[in-house]
Amino acid sequence: MFENLQERLERSFKILKGEGRITEINVAETLKDIRRALLDADVSYKVAKDFCDRVKVKAMGSDVLTAVKPQQMMVKIVHDELADFMGSSSQDINLKGSPAVVLVAGLNGSGKTTFCAKLALNIKSKRGMGVLLAACDTFRPAAIDQLKVLGQQVGVEVYTEDGVKDPVRIAKNAVARAKSLGFPVVIVDTAGRLAVDQELMDEISTLHDALKPSETLFVVDAMTGQDAVETARAFNDRLDFDGVVLTKMDGDTRGGAALSIKYVTGKPIKFISSGEKPEALDVFHPDRIADRILGMGDVVSLVEKAQEQFDEKQAREMKKKIARNTYGLMDFYNQIQQVKKMGNIKDLAGMIPGVGKMIKDVDMDNDSFKSIEAMIMSMTPEERDNPEIINGSRRKRIADGSGTSVPELNRLLKQFEGTRKAMRQVMTGNLASRMKGFRR
Repeated sequence: MFENLQERLERSFKILKGEGRITEINVAETLKDIRRALLDADVSYKVAKDFCDRVKVKAMGSDVLTAVKPQQMMVKIVHDELADFMGSSSQDINLKGSPAVVLVAGLNGSGKTTFCAKLALNIKSKRGMGVLLAACDTFRPAAIDQLKVLGQQVGVEVYTEDGVKDPVRIAKNAVARAKSLGFPVVIVDTAGRLAVDQELMDEISTLHDALKPSETLFVVDAMTGQDAVETARAFNDRLDFDGVVLTKMDGDTRGGAALSIKYVTGKPIKFISSGEKPEALDVFHPDRIADRILGMGDVVSLVEKAQEQFDEKQAREMKKKIARNTYGLMDFYNQIQQVKKMGNIKDLAGMIPGVGKMIKDVDMDNDSFKSIEAMIMSMTPEERDNPEIINGSRRKRIADGSGTSVPELNRLLKQFEGTRKAMRQVMTGNLASRMKGFRR
């Protein structure tokens, strides 16, 4: 997401490259290009125009420091305005109540049911709160079964009533069950509906009035772009929801919804979801998204994802192995598994400043590790612990057993040995002393 917008904005900023100062002429030229970039990203003309007007006011009113180039100043102004348009700061969900009720609404196919399970896991694992999922989508035949399967995957109970078609009755009974069993949170999954379907819109309004939820979330498919914004406006007029969830952020989306929805509805984006994995749910941070749009990476989110998978005891053991020079290929394999749990490899690499552009056209995903994993798992335990014993005949056996080639195995062993040496040098301080000597 945002790759095309990022490229277009970079081209826009180049108009100011080499300029000694900001003038009305070069600002107007730059903003004309930025407006085109926003329109191409499926941002409405009104929103794009207002955005550029605000940037112009700030750019022309700025006391540009002599140490700051006009191009750098414009990047900062655009960054701050992007973050402001998307909500300035992250917004938490309200889980107050006995129990707290989270009502989830949205269009057909927007990913509501999957989101409900993701949110349940997020609340359970990160807040330590028990969750009950209520299956209130009585229109889609497979919706209840889908929620049951997802509930099992995330370890959360799902409340259902066979043969009952009244979602209000099911939801009320689910809340009553949550109270009796001591569940602090109930998440209510509802049927998908179109804003023009008066009967279904009346139903969700009735459900909202009956439950008086502590939090109402509108789930929207980010790939629908500007249409998503108009749909959100229509739903907000009926429900006055508390926040928006953008799903399918890993799809081929231009970013118009993320950039416009807060401005149009006045309601914050609270979560973004990508992929089918239950863990693939993130709090929406406008400033971090602005960083990504402008190619600055998102190191904070990367560190947070790493910390979620960080095992302190395992890290201490790894440190000891590196110090004793007993770090082996199985340790390397285990570290790959931890990295894969963090999410899509290409998305993670894109969070590192400057790397996103470098890997834009590189075909990279978690399957890229399959050949490495196959080679390691085709080795004997002794070979994994002592790669130096892998001679010619062993290499042939490992390559055949993993469906790879000897040259591929040779590359892996060479790269692993280089990694192991570098890690040991860092641990022992040899690298620092060598660098010191090199500087002399």
